[in-house]
Amino acid sequence: MLVLDVSDPADPRLDDLRDLNHSDRRPDLPGGRGLVIAEGTYVVGRMLLSRFRPHILLGTDARLQQLRREAAVEDWDADERAGDAVYLRTTKDVLSEVIGFRSSRDILAAADRPAPLAVHDVVSGARTLVVLEGVNDPENLGAIFRNCAALGVDGVLFGASTGDPLYRRVVRVSMGHVLRLPFAHLPGTPTTWQRSLDDLRGQGFRTVALTPSGAVPLSRAVDAEKVAFVLGAEGPGLTEHAMQACDVRATIPMTAGTDSLNVATAAAVAFYERSRES
Repeated sequence: MLVLDVSDPADPRLDDLRDLNHSDRRPDLPGGRGLVIAEGTYVVGRMLLSRFRPHILLGTDARLQQLRREAAVEDWDADERAGDAVYLRTTKDVLSEVIGFRSSRDILAAADRPAPLAVHDVVSGARTLVVLEGVNDPENLGAIFRNCAALGVDGVLFGASTGDPLYRRVVRVSMGHVLRLPFAHLPGTPTTWQRSLDDLRGQGFRTVALTPSGAVPLSRAVDAEKVAFVLGAEGPGLTEHAMQACDVRATIPMTAGTDSLNVATAAAVAFYERSRES
């Protein structure tokens, strides 16, 4: 990793990390440059260990040294993993002016989006998957990926109308685990993507729809060799199309007067229940 000092906020080498909060100039928008942005030493570290290889990093000298120390504790070398990437070393004030806001993280990295994984790449060798339909809130998406990493889920598949998993806030909330956990998009429209659940069944997965109206308690639905949990967005939940395509409709037992959980929380409960069976 080449380290260069930068003192001018207008330096064009900083353009890939400029105006991160500006809605029509953000570099992470898929319709624009479509860059993947990591913030903070831990998340930048996850990026360096992933297939999303950064071409530029920006931060203070203190954060560069912290990144190197944290990598050494995990027994890898930050400079080696960064390869040909350039670390633009600067001050807190210059960094804030470039990105458009004050940040306590003081280090960022930008990577191009690699070619998307195929569904086969995610499913092959997996025992536990999660399939998302219509989940587009960045906080929920990021939390689900973080839960997946913590509780042993092997991959994520996206049905129709799901948000961008590489949006900057998703990356941040996931603590960078969205960059390391494999994910892919299932083909089809909002009324046809559910056919892919038949393909999962053909590969040995029990497809489990999580719904408050489920007929089977969650604990009785997770004991198959392979399980794919299917979750919908908060509010509308899963469509009837999706639930009809699943093997089991499962519910999380709750106390009287409580009708549902936040989708990321429900996912964590399901993943934990599954981990107890593994």
